[in-house]
Parts: sequence; structure tokens; C-alpha cells
Amino acid sequence: MSPSASGRYTPKQIEKYRRQKYITQLEKIGKNLFRMFRDEQSTAAKFLERFDELMMRLDALEKIRLDSEYLRESEAHYRRLHRSLHESSFDDERLDGMRESAMSELNRLQKMKNGSSYKKAKHRERERSDGWE
Repeated sequence: MSPSASGRYTPKQIEKYRRQKYITQLEKIGKNLFRMFRDEQSTAAKFLERFDELMMRLDALEKIRLDSEYLRESEAHYRRLHRSLHESSFDDERLDGMRESAMSELNRLQKMKNGSSYKKAKHRERERSDGWE
């Protein structure tokens, strides 16, 4: 938001907007990583270039407090992965070697995200036996 536009919005609206932008960028990183790991034609150079670009966009946004365990772990995982790729030589061989483990980690994060959208068992049981049978 531009400084002139900030007069039209409440601080709460601005915070919500920034929060949503940050979370959306985290989601975008996860989707892109999964797509790049899954693509057999992806080279280490292209992978690193795209990952650097995604992380720069995230770093350009104002850092926010993440309440969800899924979001905290996602951000930590992406930052660890980014750091480890830059600390050592990253080539096509290393990319191929880490595909499976990286995809399973991304799947674990996705399961964590989806786990919060399901109802607890006690609520499902109540729906089934609500006395109308």
C-alpha cells in the first residue's frame, strides 16, 4: 500500500493486508518448490534462480508474527533449505539426490496444514448421534 492510501485504511486493515501478503508468499514458495522438485527437467541453476527470487520477494515483505505451527515450520524449512543450498556447491546431482526427501518434507508440511481443517472426532460423533435417528 502506498503511504497516501494508508490514510484510508485502519491500522488493523493494513496489518491484515500485510499478513495476508506474507502468508500468500509463503504458500507460493511451497507450491513452486514442489513443482520444481517434481519436474525432472528442472536444472540446479534454474531451481536456485527461481528459489532465490521467491525468497527475495518474501524478504522484501514486512516480517510478521506467525501464529500457526504450519506457517512457522514452513518458513523455517524454506529458510533452512535456502541457506543450505548456498552454503555448499549445488549442482544437478545434488538436486536429484534431494528430490525425494524434499518432496516428503513438503508433503509433511501440507498434511500439517490440512490437519487443521478437519473436525475433531468428538464433533463428528455428535453430528452422527444427535437424537434424530
